[in-house]
Amino acid sequence: MSTLTRQSTPQPTQPPPVVQTAATLWLAAVALGAFEAVLIVSGILGEGSATLAELLPGLGFRLVVFAGATCLALRLRAGANWARWALAGTLGVFGTISLLIEPVEWLLAGGSISQAVAGMDTMGAVGAAARILHLAAVMGALALMFQPRANAYFRSR
Repeated sequence: MSTLTRQSTPQPTQPPPVVQTAATLWLAAVALGAFEAVLIVSGILGEGSATLAELLPGLGFRLVVFAGATCLALRLRAGANWARWALAGTLGVFGTISLLIEPVEWLLAGGSISQAVAGMDTMGAVGAAARILHLAAVMGALALMFQPRANAYFRSR
């Protein structure tokens, strides 16, 4: 009687660079979001003349989102496919909308990019740069999480 041996390909222990980079970009997005929150609290970005008491609920929500995103990014880096889908579905969709809604509403109300740039001081430029980098980190992470090498890695797990 012959025995059949089945060869199995060993599962990679480390995620491929695209997955590691995606996780790093998510962590960068969290850091940039926290930086934006600091700018909001210090009154530099568009919350008007809101008091700290008025800002606290939003800051509390942001803190929860930042903590959740950090946990998900670390689970993604460890190879959890569910974390990839959770990041894509929550922060990839709703987080992106939250980053874009204020500027889009402002543009739809008649604002223009040239008008914004002309009236921008140094800290406004810092805030705008942080928002743009935040959005770029999210878009980059989303793209990398679903690259063919990432898909193959998550399928093999």
